Amino acid sequence: MSRVGKKPIEIPQNVKISLKEGRILHIEGPHGKMDCAVADGINVEIKENRIYLSLDPKTGQNKKALYGTTRARMANAVHGVVNKFTKVLEINGVGFKGSVQGQKLTLQLGFSHPVVIDIPEGMEIKFDPKATTLTMSHYNKDLLGNIAAKIKRIKPPEPYKGAGIKYKDETIIRKAGKTAAGVGGKK
Repeated sequence: MSRVGKKPIEIPQNVKISLKEGRILHIEGPHGKMDCAVADGINVEIKENRIYLSLDPKTGQNKKALYGTTRARMANAVHGVVNKFTKVLEINGVGFKGSVQGQKLTLQLGFSHPVVIDIPEGMEIKFDPKATTLTMSHYNKDLLGNIAAKIKRIKPPEPYKGAGIKYKDETIIRKAGKTAAGVGGKK
């Protein structure tokens, strides 16, 4: 049995939660609203400003794997509508930069053309004054992570100079170039 699944989810004062059709949890807060699907075999009960999840005793082993995951996704949804999630990406490279115009993110990454990405509804994207640090925030953690990964995949950091897009706290293992490999070689 999942230890994570057993923990109740605290509901903040400014969040409204309702159970639609018995299988969809509707969460509404100051930053947005989300729906979380509940897998069959997992029971949801809302009481005393808490959400409790329990497994149906007739459930097979395959539903036990979803028990903790369902609870974690619901907790992320409650947290997200109150406090948005944030991801920070760094753009490294000579001439690499980006800008936001309306609902479009434009990146100059050394290709023959600028890369344009549509920004989903409700997502905030800001650049620092140098246009090399990208801060993204949204109430949906899954959507935020997917968009950040999509942006990072456009130009992953290369191991020699580190040029490309990386997460702010990500460490890139650098390789030595040809000159370092030639030093101390056989004569």
